[in-house]
Amino acid sequence: MTGSQRGGRRQGPPRSGHSRPERTVQPARKAAYDVLRAVSASDAYANLMLPVVIAEAGLDPQDAALATELTYGTLRRRGTYDAIIAAAADRPASDIDPAVLDALRLGAHQLLATRVAPHAAVNESVNLVAAAQGRGASSFANAVLRRISREGAERWQEIIESEARSDDERLALRTAHPVWVIRALRRALAAEDRAAELDALLDADNVSPEVTLVALPGLAEPGDPRRPYAATAFASPGGDPHRIVAGSGGRIRVQDEGSQLVALALAAAAPIRAGERWLDLCAGPGGKTALLAAIAHESGVTLEANEVVPARAGLVRNALRPVPGEVVVHEQDGRELASGRPGGFDRILVDAPCTGLGALRRRPEARWRKSPADVAELVPLQTQLLSAALDYLAPGGIVAYVTCSPHLAETTGVVQEVLRERPEYVELDAARVVAGLARNPIDLAEGSGHVQLWPHRHGTDAMFLALIQRPASDSQGD
Repeated sequence: MTGSQRGGRRQGPPRSGHSRPERTVQPARKAAYDVLRAVSASDAYANLMLPVVIAEAGLDPQDAALATELTYGTLRRRGTYDAIIAAAADRPASDIDPAVLDALRLGAHQLLATRVAPHAAVNESVNLVAAAQGRGASSFANAVLRRISREGAERWQEIIESEARSDDERLALRTAHPVWVIRALRRALAAEDRAAELDALLDADNVSPEVTLVALPGLAEPGDPRRPYAATAFASPGGDPHRIVAGSGGRIRVQDEGSQLVALALAAAAPIRAGERWLDLCAGPGGKTALLAAIAHESGVTLEANEVVPARAGLVRNALRPVPGEVVVHEQDGRELASGRPGGFDRILVDAPCTGLGALRRRPEARWRKSPADVAELVPLQTQLLSAALDYLAPGGIVAYVTCSPHLAETTGVVQEVLRERPEYVELDAARVVAGLARNPIDLAEGSGHVQLWPHRHGTDAMFLALIQRPASDSQGD
């Protein structure tokens, strides 16, 4: 395995056979580069990796902010930067050593999208390459970055768009979204007769989201400024939100308002009766579970959770610690969990594994990591999980089917497929439920019954919600 496959740290002697000179790199840039390497080489998640790298590097708030901007900015526009790098290098980006390519991406972002002095952007990116891959690679990087620095962002955009083969390819280069993602988002908006909003959505995906916090009901009070819809949601007042979380003992947490709304909607879909049994079927990492647990504690309800991945099950248990009472966390395949308990639950949240195309603001690498093949692989799993959850419902019980993706195959396609086999089940008007619990009027598509939230319209992740109810009396065994 080469050094470029080991997070930027080459193993063994350098290719030249000589020791490499020590190169000085500003700590924020080194932190950003380390995260980019981990994302590229190890499929790491930047939002999980970056805080760890910042803490290990001991960065002060100013450097931490710079590292964050460099990391997320580079990841968001990676596809566009790769096209520019390929044009400047006269070779496909895929032919460039991955460790070198990540440094070039970081340098291109600084040159084309920040106020970093060009000489600093070039020199420190070259130093990163020299430290990782040696003098020969650094000479190549220096030549490419100096060529990039000779033209501005607008001119480079003209150059790469001139090679596009279609309008969608030009849009992809301009907005840094893969073509297949653009087409999926356009179809989802068109389903609401809002295809004209595509540009606004793509722009919103490239803006860093505000940090939103949740105050667990009965355990904490939301601060100011309040978010517009969820009664539990408020914006971070600034600074490090994790200090607020730690100071609250976990009763206040970081959580997107859209995630809060879909969990609150399950609780608000029908009056809660003491003694109900609830289940969070795909609970990791536990944010929605904690919110449901707080509501369950207030309402005299028993909640169970399930997460098939042991490490994520540990995150669920940690998220539940601030909530009084016990929530059993299973570690089973959700399709098999309640095979011996048909009709065992009154409300079930199915926050299904999905492509994550609704959270590209917060997980920008997902747009480059996912492909249409992932959709084809996930849809059968989503369908099976929702179908199993309906089997677990008690008469009159309700399932909330949720994805952090607006892709129609993962949302309405799954719901329609499952209900086609179960005509006795009823899709409730989730839009009415969400509108009823929202603190302010909320612009939702009319007539569909389900809810699709949008970054450009609601300031949330693009969460999807459908509520499905089992008849109060049917032939299904209890």
